[in-house]
Amino acid sequence: MKSYPFKIFFWITCLFLSSFVYAQDSIQKKKITIDELFSLVTENNPSLAVSKAGINIAKQDIKVAKNQRLPDFNANVSVTYIGDVSVLDENFSNFSKVDMPHFGNVYAIEATQLIWRGNAVNNAIQAKSLHENIASLSYLSNEQNIKLLALGYYLDLYKLQNQASVYRKNIELAEKRLKNSNQFFKQGMVTRNDVIRGELQISNLNLSLQVIENNIQILNKQLTVALGLPEETQIIAEETILNENPEISLLETYQNNIQDHPILMMTKKAVELYEVSEKITKAERMPVLSAFARNTLQRPITTISPALDMYSNGWNVGLSLSYNISSLYKTPKKIQLNKYETERAQAQANEAEQLISVAVKAAYIKYNESVTQNKTFEKNKDLANENYRIMESKYNNQLAILLDLIDASNTKLDAELQYTNSEINLIFAYYKLVKESGKL
Repeated sequence: MKSYPFKIFFWITCLFLSSFVYAQDSIQKKKITIDELFSLVTENNPSLAVSKAGINIAKQDIKVAKNQRLPDFNANVSVTYIGDVSVLDENFSNFSKVDMPHFGNVYAIEATQLIWRGNAVNNAIQAKSLHENIASLSYLSNEQNIKLLALGYYLDLYKLQNQASVYRKNIELAEKRLKNSNQFFKQGMVTRNDVIRGELQISNLNLSLQVIENNIQILNKQLTVALGLPEETQIIAEETILNENPEISLLETYQNNIQDHPILMMTKKAVELYEVSEKITKAERMPVLSAFARNTLQRPITTISPALDMYSNGWNVGLSLSYNISSLYKTPKKIQLNKYETERAQAQANEAEQLISVAVKAAYIKYNESVTQNKTFEKNKDLANENYRIMESKYNNQLAILLDLIDASNTKLDAELQYTNSEINLIFAYYKLVKESGKL
């Protein structure tokens, strides 16, 4: 009986370990390049799926607008009950009653075709086509924004993975120093303070490493959502991205690309859309010409007395010309509103061009700044490594105290992290410049 709790504990432990092993096996590591990253964004991003649906809606709107060119066909079937007719003279006297056929029905077919309406139909179709163009450009703009956002997650994840690697190497060095300190302490060459400082440094490095690993999990989750990957996927950045060494062109090249920028093209299409809307409004002052044809089969015949319980069939074709007289004093106000909207859209287009130009120049300057920082941090890294090598040699030969060695170690760690981050920042600055010029 005493072994019963032990058996329960044994089986719970086995279950926990099996669950842990299964969780580890379910994690799928996936190494992706930047090109694969952009491809996954285009295929799987949920926000882009919304934009794609908007394009499909806009295309269908064009087909619906073209229906106005087609004739309209109407068929009508009605059944009625006809009551008897009461007949009175002019003094409402001498009441008499006339029997009527009580059952009545009508079969009617009518077709109408719009012939002319001041080109309103073609302009409406053109407006829908502009909406479709704007939806496509909006998709391209969203695609570039989300690509840059996903790239930011990807490079931040790469930064953290590199930082974790740097911290692990420094933890190994710190443990090696602690081992030497313990040996020196046993030999009476150093005090207990040196050992404590070494233990504190290792503790702080492990804590920082834990924070980095937690941030890696958070960024990995954000990136899997953006790429439409399974939640258990662990993304690993491709190490070769640091070997790309992207080269940029002159500033004028990127500023010339502005004219094809999706946002600027959207604003220009918006100007065209308001101009077409003004044409549609002007068409309200035009007469409407239509052709029609009708065929009616009706029972009973009530145009003669007494009424005949028989069918009469009649048909007619013709032209219909109508004019909305109220448009003479209502439409001018609408036209003026369209003109104001067109002016506003033109001002927005000019503003967008200026803002994009400023963003391109800023991104160009920031890229060059990233190049300078990368070269500076590379030199700092080499100097910090050399300084650490010297201080380690001095400490091992009892020519320096442990505090100096720890300071050199921290400087080395900071320099390595700054250099690694500067390499990644350089890549992001390049793609930021490409995105601002509208070519990502």
